[in-house]
Amino acid sequence: MLLGSDLGRTRGTALAAALLLALAPALAACSDDGGGKATATATATVGGAATAPSDTAAAEQQVRQNWQKFFDPATSTADKQALLENGRMMGPMLRAFGGDQRGGQVAAEVQKVAFTSPTEATVTYTLTLDGATALPNATGKAVLQDGTWKVSVTTLCSLVGLSGDASASAVPGC
Repeated sequence: MLLGSDLGRTRGTALAAALLLALAPALAACSDDGGGKATATATATVGGAATAPSDTAAAEQQVRQNWQKFFDPATSTADKQALLENGRMMGPMLRAFGGDQRGGQVAAEVQKVAFTSPTEATVTYTLTLDGATALPNATGKAVLQDGTWKVSVTTLCSLVGLSGDASASAVPGC
């Protein structure tokens, strides 16, 4: 082992911790004791179900654009709501997040989009905090809702869950 070879890992861990600390207070601040659980509607499939949208290239382009826009500090809360699954329900959380100055330092870069169905994709991305990599090679979900590819609620909730904040599970919609 080389002396100091662990410095990059320590820096990455510190940045990830900073990102989680930046997200946790803003997201947990809008907690309600009601839980606000989201429910999913099951759909039946018949025969050989498609594993990707009919126009994969256009769908991938929209996923990439919408993810980067959602995590762009310059994007308004209203625009972020339109890019988040069940955005209306998640509005209070997004407004709290937008009011935290550290939340305005978080950005995402999409590396890979892999479709798992015509309406879902696994997204590999890197989150940065003030330009520094904080969470490399993270995975999340994109969902097609109302004709638009959006960041899934489960992705945002799992970022909240990484904070270790016990009140994070009470964030409306998570």
